[in-house]
Amino acid sequence: MASFLARRLLQSVLTLLGVLTATFFLVRLAGDPTTLLLPVEATADEVASFRTALGLDQPLLVQYMKFLAHAVEGDFGISLRQRTPALGLVLERLPATLELALTSFILGLILAFAIGLAMRLSGSARLRSAVMWIALARQAIPVFWFGLLLILLFSVTLRWLPSLGRGSVTHLILPAITLSTYELALYLRLFNSSLATEAKQDYVRTAFAKGQSRSKIVIKHMLPNALLPLVTIAGINLGLLLGGTVVTETVFSWPGVGRLIVQSVSQRDYPVIIAGVFVVCLIFMVVNLIVDLLYAYLDPRVRLA
Repeated sequence: MASFLARRLLQSVLTLLGVLTATFFLVRLAGDPTTLLLPVEATADEVASFRTALGLDQPLLVQYMKFLAHAVEGDFGISLRQRTPALGLVLERLPATLELALTSFILGLILAFAIGLAMRLSGSARLRSAVMWIALARQAIPVFWFGLLLILLFSVTLRWLPSLGRGSVTHLILPAITLSTYELALYLRLFNSSLATEAKQDYVRTAFAKGQSRSKIVIKHMLPNALLPLVTIAGINLGLLLGGTVVTETVFSWPGVGRLIVQSVSQRDYPVIIAGVFVVCLIFMVVNLIVDLLYAYLDPRVRLA
């Protein structure tokens, strides 16, 4: 276990270094931020002075080395727009992203677990086929388009729910439904496939031969084994949700990290972009590590070395 954690820590450090390096150089391709921060009538001397103040007049390699030296200390610079620490701005938005991602994640798992279990307990092939078709049809609809449809129906037409912003629980309903239903088809396919594989095992046939009921066999014997693959995929999806709610946050004007990064890209706010990518990457790696440890705990056959 100790060697596994040490190896994962080293891999995480190298991954973060690679992500920060790539982000640092890629954001420079967006253009010079001085063209957006200074008025159109600014003189060449004023532009040069401003670039010097921001340190943009130095060679790119020098800027990169200074950036790494400060990043090691947790300093990603000052926001060019808001003139406050970039990491602080990202952390301010993080609770909103966590709220949306975790709610969507839990809701998606609950729906998949309940529907998948109901399909297996019913034993109806037609029901399974119908449910899977509906889930796949939902997954075929892009997230932004499905979110707009929900806004049009429940906010504009019926006026039941708010469409934009973050406030009460009602503001969370539409974006959470948008994200959770998109992941539902994946969870259902995996869950249904796992249960179908378990149904062919000898211990299941033995249980049926002993006269045990279908519900007891499915819940007591098949379900624990069928959940193992779901744990891995669910953990990966949680990491993706934490870093991939950009579209949903934009559609519903949800004040999360994803929306902040998108706004910062359009404003060429380099420090905020890099700090946001760093936080998202760090969360993704932590979630994956937790999933690996949980999988080893649930399945004694897995050994972490």
